[in-house]
Amino acid sequence: MALAELESWSRDPGGRGGDLAVWLNLLAPASRQGLVRLLRAPLLRDRGFGIQLLDSWSGEQMLQEVGELITTPDGRSTATLLLSTLRGLLQRQEAVTTIELLRAIPAQRLVLRLDPLLDLAQQFQGQLALQRQALAGLQQLALPRREHRPALVAGQGAAAPRRLGLAVAHRTAPLPLEVWPGRGDGAGPWVLLMPGLGGDPDQLSWLAAALAEQGWPVVVLEHPGSDGKAMKASLAGQRPPPGAEALPDRLADVQAVLAAERQGALGPLGPGRAGRQGVVLMGHSLGGLTALIAAGLLPERGLERRCERALERLPLTNISRLLQCQISQLPQLATATAGTGGTPLVAVVAFNPFGGLLWPRDGLEPLRVPVLLVGGSLDLITPPTSEQLPPFTQATNPRSRLVVVQGASHFSPVRLPSRGDALFRLGSELVGIEPLRVQGVMLSVTREFLESLRQPLLLSPQARRQEGITAWVLDRRQARRWWRSLPRPQLQP
Repeated sequence: MALAELESWSRDPGGRGGDLAVWLNLLAPASRQGLVRLLRAPLLRDRGFGIQLLDSWSGEQMLQEVGELITTPDGRSTATLLLSTLRGLLQRQEAVTTIELLRAIPAQRLVLRLDPLLDLAQQFQGQLALQRQALAGLQQLALPRREHRPALVAGQGAAAPRRLGLAVAHRTAPLPLEVWPGRGDGAGPWVLLMPGLGGDPDQLSWLAAALAEQGWPVVVLEHPGSDGKAMKASLAGQRPPPGAEALPDRLADVQAVLAAERQGALGPLGPGRAGRQGVVLMGHSLGGLTALIAAGLLPERGLERRCERALERLPLTNISRLLQCQISQLPQLATATAGTGGTPLVAVVAFNPFGGLLWPRDGLEPLRVPVLLVGGSLDLITPPTSEQLPPFTQATNPRSRLVVVQGASHFSPVRLPSRGDALFRLGSELVGIEPLRVQGVMLSVTREFLESLRQPLLLSPQARRQEGITAWVLDRRQARRWWRSLPRPQLQP
């Protein structure tokens, strides 16, 4: 097709210009409007961020996949041409549209491969269909139904956190920490809480305050280089976006904080310190992955081969696969220090974690401590059916639980201090249903799981109804039943 005709049609879809317009106007109205938006919408809206994204590992992978969709007439990938062309455009203008990119590529003819494009569309639709089937499968499990009262406003009785900087050998500046002393008799374990990629301690303060109020001291880590400051610097075009390369430093942060607590360098964590009985590693997203790896769950062999298959298509509905595959490029992770040193590990709690490519065979089996995995039915970044359910089916500790919260998204555990923050201007499809209500459900389940660690009673499998939201709490047997009800081929990497 003539690019000039395509560009003309994108500006005036209702016009009569050329044979191309005749054929494109035969499309259904919704498809026609979608194609117009695709052609005219900016691929990259910000010059600085775009250049930094192109320099990142994830950006390179995405361009390689797009280069397989737009080829030269002899079938060669245009990835190199796309990279150089995008760089050139971003040096001259702030934003780049699809039409502008196609027009600027230095080639007489290009081939747009429609079959892979249709395959991507079907992949996206298939993932959405799988989520609907997964939700139906959960509803069909024979779980006892439990009604729970709305959670009280959390954290109002917690003391304000102490903020301190911890000198660590692997960083040039002190490591920022928030210490939330626990109320009560001080006899239980303490919690080490880690934000996700681009996250800050403030976003999880609601959880830290609520747990401290219930007698669980919490230390919240900030990970310089993969925190909110790093993400904002990326958006400003000052550095590439952070990714999995931050994991070795994050793991070293965990080791340093655990050592500092053993030496008493964190100060008092509650009314009494002598009775502290170990640590619960807890985190959101990449913070959850950090917790699992720090607990001793290293990637299984063959990750590079699994990633070759997983990245044959763009991961439209599971962005975590890019991060998991970047881990295969980090040889230093194989020698990273895992385990908690001299601090007894009591449990691991991970909100929206990922690991379907990292642990496809043994899953959580190597971890002997109780594990709580919490996912959301609307999470398109780390879908529960591929990132939490498969590893959990191999959990061995009878106290371990998988929780799927109806209407929760990847960002449901995050509470933002300012709704105007440019970093998190997300649509409702990413935020999910009312985050405060979802957070009340997550807090309630987490608190019961932690309490079960201190008494003989277990957190029972159930379909839990609270504030109009259902949370399915599964043990390994129920999780395996759910797993068997799903179309297995779609879940494989």
